[in-house]
Amino acid sequence: MDLVSLEQVQVAAAAISGVAVRTPLLPAAWAGDLWLKPESLQPVGSFKLRGAYHAISRLPANRRAAGVITHSSGNHAQAVAYAARAFGVPAVVVMPDVAAPVKIEAVRAIGAEVVLVPPAQRLARAEELAASRGLTMIPPFDHPDVIAGQGTIGLEIVEDLPDVDVVLVPVGGGGIASGVATAVAALRPSAVVVGVEPEYAADARESLRVGSVVAWPVEQTYRTCADGLRTNLSELTLAHLRERLDRIVTVTEDEIRETVGRLARSARLVTEPSGAVATAAYLYRRAELPAGRTVAVISGGNVDPALLAAAVGDQPGPCPV
Repeated sequence: MDLVSLEQVQVAAAAISGVAVRTPLLPAAWAGDLWLKPESLQPVGSFKLRGAYHAISRLPANRRAAGVITHSSGNHAQAVAYAARAFGVPAVVVMPDVAAPVKIEAVRAIGAEVVLVPPAQRLARAEELAASRGLTMIPPFDHPDVIAGQGTIGLEIVEDLPDVDVVLVPVGGGGIASGVATAVAALRPSAVVVGVEPEYAADARESLRVGSVVAWPVEQTYRTCADGLRTNLSELTLAHLRERLDRIVTVTEDEIRETVGRLARSARLVTEPSGAVATAAYLYRRAELPAGRTVAVISGGNVDPALLAAAVGDQPGPCPV
C-alpha cells in the first residue's frame, strides 16, 4: 500500500493556503514544556478543513461541479460543507442522529443538506446517496488527499518549533495522526509522535497491537464524549500509523472533561472533548511520554455548550453523550 509522502503534504499546503488558517503554536506556561496547536481557530472550528478542501480541490472540474457527499459526526461535515461552498458546488452530509445539535445546525448554516441516520448506518447511506445522485465521496480520513491535507499541521509544527521533541495528536479514524506523523517523521526524525485515544474508543491501540484493523462496535465507542474519536481506523490509516506513529496512549473520560475546563480557564481556548485528548495526555500521562519540548494538537473546538459550561465550572459527573 502506497503511503502519503512529504511531497504530497507540501502540495496540499500550497493548495489550502489562504483558505485554512495557519494556526499558531501557543506556549502553555502553566503546563511546563508544552505548546498548543489550536486547530479550533479554523473557520469551521477544526482541522478537518485542511483535508476536505485539499481533497475537493483535487477533483476533476466536472466531478466537483456535480457535488460532493460525506459522512461525519460533525467536524468533517462542516469542513466539507465549507469547502464545497467555497467552490460553489452542492454538498450532502450524512450525520448520526445522535450528533451534537450544535454541529448539526452548524452544517446546515453553511448550506449543506443534512441527512440524519442511526450511527451504524451513516457510511452505507452516504454510499447509497453518492451512487443515486452522482456525488463524489469525500471520506473523513480514508483517502490520501485527506491525509495529505491534515499533514500540513505537522509541517507548521516543525517550521514553528524546529527542535520539537514530542508531538501529541488525537486518533479517531487516523487521518490527522497519519498526516502529522508523515510530516514530522520526514522533517524531524528524532521527534516522537504519540497518538492519543479515549479509553472508551481505544480501537487504534488494539489494531496496532494485533497488526490489523480491529473495529469496535458503536455500542462501545459511543460511550466516550469525544465524539470525533469514535471512528475505527481504515487499512490505509493503519498502514500509516504502523510505519510512522511511535506509540499510543489513552486517557479517561474524567481526564478529558477536566482538560476541556483547564484549556478554557488557563489557555482561554474553547475546546471540544476530542480536541482536548492530546493535552490530557500531557497533563495525566507524563510517565508514559518522552521528556522534552512537546506540542499538543487541539483538533477542534465545536463543543456542546452544556458540556463546556460543566467542564469550565468543574462540575462532577460524566460528559453528556
